[in-house]
Amino acid sequence: MLEVSLTHRFEGIALDIGFQAPAGLTVLFGRSGSGKTTIVNAVAGLLRPDAGRIVVDDRVLLDSARGIHLPPHRRQLGYIFQEGRLFPHLTVRQNLKFGAWFSARTPPRAEFDRVVGMLGIGPLLDRRPGALSGGEKQRVAIGRALLSAPRLILADEPLAALDAPRKAEILPYFERLRDEAAVPILYVSHSASEVARLATTVVALETGQVIRQGPAAEVLGDPSVLPAGAREAGAVLSARIAAQHEDGLTELDAGGHPLFLPRIAGDTGTPVRLRIAAHDVILSRERPVGLSSLNILPGTVAELRAGEGPGAMVALDTPAGRVLARITRRSASALELAPGQSCHAIVKSVAVAPDDIGGR
Repeated sequence: MLEVSLTHRFEGIALDIGFQAPAGLTVLFGRSGSGKTTIVNAVAGLLRPDAGRIVVDDRVLLDSARGIHLPPHRRQLGYIFQEGRLFPHLTVRQNLKFGAWFSARTPPRAEFDRVVGMLGIGPLLDRRPGALSGGEKQRVAIGRALLSAPRLILADEPLAALDAPRKAEILPYFERLRDEAAVPILYVSHSASEVARLATTVVALETGQVIRQGPAAEVLGDPSVLPAGAREAGAVLSARIAAQHEDGLTELDAGGHPLFLPRIAGDTGTPVRLRIAAHDVILSRERPVGLSSLNILPGTVAELRAGEGPGAMVALDTPAGRVLARITRRSASALELAPGQSCHAIVKSVAVAPDDIGGR
């Protein structure tokens, strides 16, 4: 468990936050300037806040009231930056072992081999960073952080410097890190897709304040929480692969209802979670017929929030989970939408992007 309570003033922003991050991958989610990197740097010891308290499990890293401020090298943390920040004169093997020099113990050979295998970097061990792609550098950076025997891993927008193909390459490794490493992760992002795919817990930030925290499905499914903007809104659904069809579609079982998506790799029963963007959802009071869309989810309107412009955000509770729909206020009025009303969510199969689908 990570406990953070901080106050700090910059020009134009006053940070005043408090949250708890349980085991798993906790995402600090918000727009640029909301305070995400400041929080991570304070946890790392790279920034001394005006006041605060930071505790990892039972170890106090910072307590301004008691005059405690451990330096970075004594905090036993692994830090993954936006760029790999590998030592160019060292081989991959030497970069991986560098973090262990500052840890309380040297990782045994079996642990080194496990991390190398998990990240698929065995063939890279004798290369130097200059001969690596951006995605390979980030995998090595992840391995270096893991092999420092950290109590906590910090990741400050580790995919921001990568192009789309490299991001797609790295995301599965962060999923494995979340599920297999048994080390809590504090991850910074302003990408709704990354948050939906990776987060077990979300701490949503706005101008230096925590506006909501909790499980990813609950926070992203709240129409009042839009730290990345209305265009990035979307809810997270959990499902399982029900069948692979010969026409290239994968059928998911989402709360007892079928969802059809372009082919997803995996066997029957494999759990997945997916983000459905709010702007890709159409609403209908009655179950529609004669449509090309294969995915129709019945539900009940849970909440409706009108925006400052012509838009409105509708939260629909379905058997598959919470779905958000971004429609116009005119459409909401024409449909006479209100909490408690029955409605149907319609989603095109091809509207769900591959980056919005991941393991659970």
